[in-house]
Amino acid sequence: MTGMSLNHNAYRTRRIRRRLSARLRRRQPLELVALALSWALAVAPILQAQKASPTEYEVKAAYLYNFGRFVEWPNKATAPSGGPFTVCVLGQDPFGQALDATLAGESINGVNTAAVRISKPQEAVNCRILFISSSEDRQLKQILVILEGTNVLTVSDLPQFSQRGGMVQFVLDGTRVRFEVNLTPVEHAHLALSSQLLKVAVNLRRSNRLGD
Repeated sequence: MTGMSLNHNAYRTRRIRRRLSARLRRRQPLELVALALSWALAVAPILQAQKASPTEYEVKAAYLYNFGRFVEWPNKATAPSGGPFTVCVLGQDPFGQALDATLAGESINGVNTAAVRISKPQEAVNCRILFISSSEDRQLKQILVILEGTNVLTVSDLPQFSQRGGMVQFVLDGTRVRFEVNLTPVEHAHLALSSQLLKVAVNLRRSNRLGD
C-alpha cells in the first residue's frame, strides 16, 4: 500500500510541474502574477495523495525543478556524457524524500534529472542547480567564492541570501513560498533566466556582496 501511495504521489507531482511550466510559457502577465500569489494553494491538492497541505520543502522542491526548465545554461555547462541534470543539496538536507520524488522520472532538455547530496562546495562542479542549506550560513562567503567562475545556479532560503551574493532566494509571503533574484551573480555565471520566470519573482536586485 505504501508503494502504491508513493507512486500516486509522484504521478500527481508530475502533473503540477507540467501545469506550472505550461502556464509560464503562455506569457500572460496577469495569470503569472496570480500563479505566483497562489502557488502554494495550487499545489496543495496535487503534491500529495491525501488532502493535507504540502510541506514548505515539497513546494520548494517543485520550484527547483521548474528553475531548471526556465534557466538557460551556456553550452560548455553540460553534464558528463550520459550524466544526469543534477540538482544538488549542500549541507544538512531539509528536503527528505521530497526532492527525490519531485525529480523521479523527469527530464530537462532531454536529460534525466537527479538529486545529489554533497558535503563540500568543490563537489558542486557538475551540479546545474545548488541548494545551499541553512547549515552552511557561516561558510556562505567561502562557498560563493569557490563557485565563482562556474555555471551553477545557487539557491537557498538563508536570510538575505540574494543580498549576500546568492542568485535565487526563497522567501515566505505568509504561508506561500516565493522567490527573489540577484541578477548580478546570475550574469557573472553566464546564465539566462527566462522573462517568464523573472516576472513571477517578488524582487529583482543587483548586489556584488559575497556572503557577508
